[in-house]
Amino acid sequence: MSEQNGFTKEQQTFLQGFALGSDVARKVRGLPVISDSGAASNGQTVTVGAGPTRAAGELPTDVMDLHADAQDRQVAAGGKLVAEEKAKRAKPPRDMWDEMQARANAGEFPEGTDVFLTKFHGMFYVAPAQDSYMCRLRFPGGAIKSYQLRGLAELADKHAGGYADCTTRANLQLREIGPADPIHVLTGLRDLGIINYGAGGDNIRNVTASPLSGIDPTELVETLPLARKMHYYLLNHREFNGLPRKFNIAFDGGGAISALEDTNDIGFTAVRAAGTDLPEGVYFQLTLGGITGHKDFARPTGVLLDPDECVEVAAAVVRVFLKNGDRTNRNKARLKYVLDDWGFDRFVKAVEEDLGRKLRKAPLDTCQPRDSDDRQGHVGVYPQLQPGLNYVGVAFPVGRVTSDQMRGLAKISDRYGDGDIRLTVWQNLLLANIPDLDVEAVKSDIEALGLDHIANSIRAGLIACTGAAGCKYAAAPTKANALTIADYVEQRLELDVPVNIHLTGCHHSCAQHYIGDIGLIAANVENPSDPDGDTVEGYHMFVGGGYGVRRAIGRELFPALPFEQTPSRIAALLQAYLDNRISPDESFVEFTHRVDIDALREMCLASPALT
Repeated sequence: MSEQNGFTKEQQTFLQGFALGSDVARKVRGLPVISDSGAASNGQTVTVGAGPTRAAGELPTDVMDLHADAQDRQVAAGGKLVAEEKAKRAKPPRDMWDEMQARANAGEFPEGTDVFLTKFHGMFYVAPAQDSYMCRLRFPGGAIKSYQLRGLAELADKHAGGYADCTTRANLQLREIGPADPIHVLTGLRDLGIINYGAGGDNIRNVTASPLSGIDPTELVETLPLARKMHYYLLNHREFNGLPRKFNIAFDGGGAISALEDTNDIGFTAVRAAGTDLPEGVYFQLTLGGITGHKDFARPTGVLLDPDECVEVAAAVVRVFLKNGDRTNRNKARLKYVLDDWGFDRFVKAVEEDLGRKLRKAPLDTCQPRDSDDRQGHVGVYPQLQPGLNYVGVAFPVGRVTSDQMRGLAKISDRYGDGDIRLTVWQNLLLANIPDLDVEAVKSDIEALGLDHIANSIRAGLIACTGAAGCKYAAAPTKANALTIADYVEQRLELDVPVNIHLTGCHHSCAQHYIGDIGLIAANVENPSDPDGDTVEGYHMFVGGGYGVRRAIGRELFPALPFEQTPSRIAALLQAYLDNRISPDESFVEFTHRVDIDALREMCLASPALT
């Protein structure tokens, strides 16, 4: 693909609309207009790479200059900024409110790089999958109140599609928002106390935590307060907007339901330290570089932190990434690649330099390993730390919940609990603080909403991204396909152990297919009925993925599998497991790790479940 001035032809076309609008906006504000050559209309020259001039060691007067400095260094070293970096520099996304309001008044969607910049406000124009916006929200630690859930139902009915999607970041999305409605949605969110700036674009996404924080009898430490503190720190420090690429942070308190912190750029894992020079107690182990879509987990740095150090250290990590992340190649613009290039020792030293102090370190074997989590603890009824109280995990069909169901769940929480609701990374929610005497009534009310609290092993672990029905990158309708798979398998066999099936629509791996017991990533594959004709929707199938103490990247079992064959292959695989496991105690993942991949494939193909 040919390039001109660092842009492909596609990128040049993409930027034409932006350039015109940017020039008009700059004229209105009395600013110089930037031309392709760098010459401004008023005689000034404005060139990417010509950032603010400061003496050596002089601190920037505006924290956002840190980004310009990082861009300039990479240009000076011979790199070419990607289109997104040039767009952020030309038009700060925080300053787009009036422009977004004018566009809504005109009933228009964004064009060019404004599509990218509008994501900073949590608004994603998702054409051509849907000619509408998707709005991504923010709930630090996944904590949401009943009144917020009820208010979101009203927003969904008035300005969106009448439903919400629960995501793998313990978050919610509203979809099918028309061109005139984004401002109504954003102001409605603020009225509900939901601040979603930075929910998209090159920012730090929803900060996750253990969903049972404060109510889990087995947790080592509460994490919701830390997620909340991190959330507000990010909102009030402008420099954490406009990073080289998106960034994820998670806190795991060591309890019954994992926060999947080892899949994040920064993971804080609660551990109990013993046998060191440190006082015995609970610390957070700092792990860095998780990005399972690129087949990597966060790895321990050897740094142990007191809870009150976590936010400060996370900020320092992000600043080092801000200054050194790749702004010339979007495929290499994540923290993992800085770590791969530098090594962990050099990166931690840079974090210490930013902090102005050394960090506490201890050998990894001095930390007691966390107990394995309860893989189905997010669905069903379980006793809380507080005597006489329970939480109830409610399963959503592949993460989708209607506005009527949202109102119903809020009503249940108010009537029987105290309005405390927790979203999970497993695309569902928990109703907290339900008294023993009310559990049966809560179960009945959940069932009356068309939802379930006793999902079987397939549906409890069924994870699907938005798919082609709402995402332009996806190669298959993953949510619909997931339900088809569940129906097919349930009609043919019954599992007595949990099995996670993750379906993701593209290389972004929003459903984290590599860590599923069974992982599927959509692809256009050869049509078995017409090898010389058009391709059909299908999947590459992986097995044996995991996280935490079971962490593993799934191995490819069947590449390029047409979807029409996928449900039967999954049923055959599960039947092969039931027929060939050593004992009922051998988990599905243990089985897939024990059996050679070729033998596993042969077992699957010979299974009667294929018929």
